[in-house]
Amino acid sequence: MANKQTRHIGERLKRLLTNIGTWLSRPWFAGAVVLYVLFWIIFDPSSFNWHAIATIATLFMTLFIQRSEHRDTQAIHAKLDELLRAHGDARNRLTTLDDKEPEQVEAFRDKTRASE
Repeated sequence: MANKQTRHIGERLKRLLTNIGTWLSRPWFAGAVVLYVLFWIIFDPSSFNWHAIATIATLFMTLFIQRSEHRDTQAIHAKLDELLRAHGDARNRLTTLDDKEPEQVEAFRDKTRASE
């Protein structure tokens, strides 16, 4: 019973992390960080030192990388979807892979490679 609950919690955590990654790639989140920095400067300017600037720069670089990765992934998905639509023999279940968790996609790829 505990193993089943642990597995359920693990699945929920994986789904949550995937959703957070997608959420962080949205442009409005960068605006939220700018707003956070403005509030920080207004309400506690004495603590806004070089360490704070480095922290904010790191956060922005992380957001830019996340955004770039998300854009690239979405472009690849769009291209592959078009190829699957154009090729009549493609398996329909491939079109739903982008709704799966990364571990499920890897398992599908491993299974496909093993059957070749």
